[in-house]
Amino acid sequence: MLTENGIFVGGGGEGYTTPQELLLKYGNRHGLIAGATGTGKTVTLQILAEAFSAAGVPVFLSDVKGDLAGLAMSGSSESKLHDAFVKRSQTIGYTLSYGAFPVAFWDIFGEQGTPVRTTVTEMGPLLLSRLMGLSDAQEGVLNIAFRVADEEGLPLLDLKDLQAMLVWVGEHAAEIGLRYGNVSPASVGSIQRQLLVLENQGGTRLFAEPALEIADMMRLLPDGRGQVNILAADKLMNSPRLYATFLLWLLSELFEELPEVGDPDKPKFVFFFDEAHLLFDDAPKALIDKVEQVARLIRSKGVGVYFITQNPADVPDDILGQLGNRVQHALRAFTAKDQKDLARAAENYRPNPRFDTETAIKEVGTGEAVTSFLEAKGVPGMVERTLVRPPASRLGPITPEERKAVISASGLGFKYDTVIDRDSAFERLQARSTQAAEAAAAAEAEEEKMKAELRELKQARRYDGGEVGRSTSRRSTTRSDSLATAFGKSLVRQLGTKTGQAIVRGVLGSLFKSR
Repeated sequence: MLTENGIFVGGGGEGYTTPQELLLKYGNRHGLIAGATGTGKTVTLQILAEAFSAAGVPVFLSDVKGDLAGLAMSGSSESKLHDAFVKRSQTIGYTLSYGAFPVAFWDIFGEQGTPVRTTVTEMGPLLLSRLMGLSDAQEGVLNIAFRVADEEGLPLLDLKDLQAMLVWVGEHAAEIGLRYGNVSPASVGSIQRQLLVLENQGGTRLFAEPALEIADMMRLLPDGRGQVNILAADKLMNSPRLYATFLLWLLSELFEELPEVGDPDKPKFVFFFDEAHLLFDDAPKALIDKVEQVARLIRSKGVGVYFITQNPADVPDDILGQLGNRVQHALRAFTAKDQKDLARAAENYRPNPRFDTETAIKEVGTGEAVTSFLEAKGVPGMVERTLVRPPASRLGPITPEERKAVISASGLGFKYDTVIDRDSAFERLQARSTQAAEAAAAAEAEEEKMKAELRELKQARRYDGGEVGRSTSRRSTTRSDSLATAFGKSLVRQLGTKTGQAIVRGVLGSLFKSR
C-alpha cells in the first residue's frame, strides 16, 4: 500500500510493468480521478483514502452510493472478489492484505452519521446566493442583510434568523436604502421563497449549532493513522446544489482555518470532491473564480484536493491545470462531442512512445486506468497504463448495525447530537418588537389619560362661566387654573414623544379659541 516515498497505486499489465506511485511529498498538489460510470473510479478513490490514512493523513470523502462505507470494515478472503484480487495482486507485484480503517460517519440529516452543521454567517452571502440561485439584485439585498445584521449585533445562526432579518430589512427599506442601496419588497420576497425551498431540502438541519469544528475531522488515532471522514450523501444528492455548496463551504473553511505550512513531507489533509461536475454546472464566474483561488492557495496549507468526475471536461481549464496527479479510467466515445472530449483528455498527459494515449483511454477495462503522477521536482510523469491495486477494506456497503457501531465508537455524538438554539437574530428582533409594542401601548394609555383630563377641564370651565357670580367665578377660575396647571405638567412630560407633539398641536389651538 505504502512505498518508501509514497502510495503504491498499481502496476502494468502485459508488457507494461512500470509501478505507479503517488509521492506523498506531492500529495497536496491536487489530483483528478475521471472515467465513465462503472469503470472503477470508486475503487481508485477507496485505495487512495486507505493509503493516505495509513500514512497518517486525515481524509474527507462523500459516499454518494453507499459503497465507500466499506472502508470501516476489513476485506475478507470469503469475498466473491477475493480470487480476482489475488490474481490482480500477483500480476502487479503487490502483497494483498486485508484491514479496516478508522472511519467517522457524518450526515447533514443526522440519520446515517454524526450531524454536521454550520451557521448562516459561516456560510456567507456568496455561497448562500449560489445555493438559492439568486439574481444579482437579490444577492445584493442578501449582502445588505448580512451587513446590517453585523452592525446591529444580530447573529445569523439558523434559517429563522435570516428570515427574521430579511423581514426587518424589508420594514426599514427606506432608511436602509439611503445608505446601502435600494431594497425592494420583490427581492426580499423572492429570497424568502427560496429560503422555504432550502428549508424543505434540509436546510434547517444544516444551519444550526453546534457548528462543525474542522479539528474534529483532522484527528489522528493513537497508532498514527488518519481519520477517514465519510459524508453520507445518497440522500443529499437529491439536492445537488445543496451538496455542492456544502462541500465548497467545507473546503473554504479548511482554507481559512489552517495555517501556512509550505511544502510538507506529506499532506495535512486530503479532500475528495466526488461528482465534481455538480460544483461547476451553471456556476457564476464569481464562484468559479473562488474555487480556482482556493485550489491554488490551499496547497500551501498542506491540503490536497482531488476531483472525481466522469469527464475531465467537467472541470474548468484554469482548475484542471492545477491537478498534477491524474487517474483516467475509460471514456466512451459514442458521439462527436464524446470524441472531442476524449481527444482533449488525452492531450493533458505527457506522451508515452510505447502507446497512443487516446487509444488507451478508450480501451482500458474496469479497474484499469491511464495514470500520471508528479515525479521529482514536481514534473508530470509519463502516462502509463495501470492495473489499479485491490482495496484492503471491504468493497461495498455495510449493514445498519455495523454503521451504528462505528458511529458510537467515534464518540462525536456527545458533541454534535443535541441541537443548541441560543440567543440570536430571531430572538433579539422578537424582543425588540415586543418592547416596541409595549411602548406603543403605554403611549396610547397616556394619550387617553390626557384626553380625559382635557374633557374634565372643559366641563369645569363651562360650569364656572354660566351659572355663578363674580366671587364664584373667581373661585372657579382658581380651580380651573389648578386643573390647567396639572394638565400643563402632564403635557410637558409628553413633549418628547411624537404622540405628545401631535396632542400639543391639536389641543393648544382649542384652548386658545375658548378663552
